[in-house]
Amino acid sequence: MKQVYTEKAPKPVGPYSQAIKSNGFLFVSGQLGVDAQGAIKDTVEHQTEQCILNIQHILKQEGLSLEKVVKATVYLADMNDFQKMNSVYEKYFTGKPARAAVGVALLKNFKVEIEVMAAFE
Repeated sequence: MKQVYTEKAPKPVGPYSQAIKSNGFLFVSGQLGVDAQGAIKDTVEHQTEQCILNIQHILKQEGLSLEKVVKATVYLADMNDFQKMNSVYEKYFTGKPARAAVGVALLKNFKVEIEVMAAFE
């Protein structure tokens, strides 16, 4: 098991890693719509895009891309934002990995959080 870290994504704010590499997979912790400098995006579309950019940076650290994502979980503060989130999501995840989307209460001004699992195959 190996912890993965990149300066190009936000630093963890608690006792967790940006990602863990284990048994042929990379498990990426939930990413929010905030950049590495701490700037929070405003709309669900902008936050979704920033989540995915953060994920891309973490994947790239281990030589992976979004095409290697096998499972994604999307957490939405408001399920009414599903279509807006999905319109951005589908532009990036063209390989159509398995996915779940659930409504949850998020912290602060965040509208969306996305976590993924990617395979090294």
